[in-house]
Formats: sequence, C-alpha cells, structure tokens
Amino acid sequence: MPAYQITIEKEACDGIFACLTRDPRFVEGADGLATIDPDADPVYDCEGDVTDTERQVVATFDDDRIDEAKQAAAACPTDAIIVEEVDE
Repeated sequence: MPAYQITIEKEACDGIFACLTRDPRFVEGADGLATIDPDADPVYDCEGDVTDTERQVVATFDDDRIDEAKQAAAACPTDAIIVEEVDE
C-alpha cells in the first residue's frame, strides 16, 4: 500500500464540503472549513497523522484508501485539496 499525503489549503477552501460526501475522513472544522479526522469514519478504523496549522491541514495515511481521498479532491470545486503519494 502506498503512503499518501492529503493537504487542504485553507485559503482556497470555501467550506462547500463536497469532499465530505466522497471520503468520511473529511469533516467540518471549528473554523467552518474542511479538515481531516481519521476517527470520523464510521466503517473503517484508520490511523493517520494530522497537522492542522493556520494555513493548511496535512494528513498522512498508509492504507488502501488513496482513491477515496483522490475522489474527495476531485470533488472540491476550489481545488483546495491535494493528494499525493509520499515515501515512507
């Protein structure tokens, strides 16, 4: 399984939340923008490392759900989400 990183650029996010319907790890944050919560998925028990700063949310996962993350990114009308494979 490839390790992958999901980045949400907060400046580009408008809180439209199309990503939430594609991948349940995407949730609404306290600031009204999209964020990532590995524990939010009611079906899959997943682990991920999430860093939430003023400018962006960066999460790293090592599982077989990269396609779901890519679907969430593709659904974002403001292109605020980037999904890319990373070296472990």
